[in-house]
Amino acid sequence: MKLLALGAAAAAVAALGVVPGTASADELPTFDFTDCPAPPANADPGTWRCEAFVSQGKLTIHDREIPLGELRMTFGEGRVNGQYAQVFGAMRHAPVPLPGLPGATIQLHYGGYSDFLNNDERRGEVDVYAVVRHPLLRGDCSIGTPAAALHTVVHDDPAVPPRIISDDPRIAYFGVVDPDLALPATTGCGPLGKLVDLRLGLPSPAEENTFQQTTYVQYKPL
Repeated sequence: MKLLALGAAAAAVAALGVVPGTASADELPTFDFTDCPAPPANADPGTWRCEAFVSQGKLTIHDREIPLGELRMTFGEGRVNGQYAQVFGAMRHAPVPLPGLPGATIQLHYGGYSDFLNNDERRGEVDVYAVVRHPLLRGDCSIGTPAAALHTVVHDDPAVPPRIISDDPRIAYFGVVDPDLALPATTGCGPLGKLVDLRLGLPSPAEENTFQQTTYVQYKPL
């Protein structure tokens, strides 16, 4: 879903002239750089870093709010022959309860495409799909698929302006929002797929859905 919090957050913060804030240690998540990708073989030395995101988000379909819990993502960015480049690491999201469907869960997965270079029009893009699980549903029940992922585009959330939490290590905090997320009907769910669609209000056009996410990101040189 139009999700995620993108790389150049620190640059955006600096551009806004935001003064670094403070936060006690127990307010910060634990960052994990295990999934950081290696820079390309031809990477410009000293230009690459890994970014580890820890986010909390919610998806609203019509007037139904779905808390998504914690989402973690890593990617590397730097320069190759003087040009900006990036390499995706991993997306990790544990299944969370799906309101309106007792016993069902939803879990986000990486859909194979990402672009975290922000510009004046968006903070970044990432493709995802959502697996829906329930004992009475088939195992490949999902909203979107690896072959037909949901193309997400996220924008800065005015309600959660970017700020620097720490300079050593470098940690930023910001919010993103996707007001234009179109959701298809489920696929692969079996005979009860129509019931899932009915309960969730799927398919749902872009103007009926919103994804909001708040993110902490820590940076590590590669």
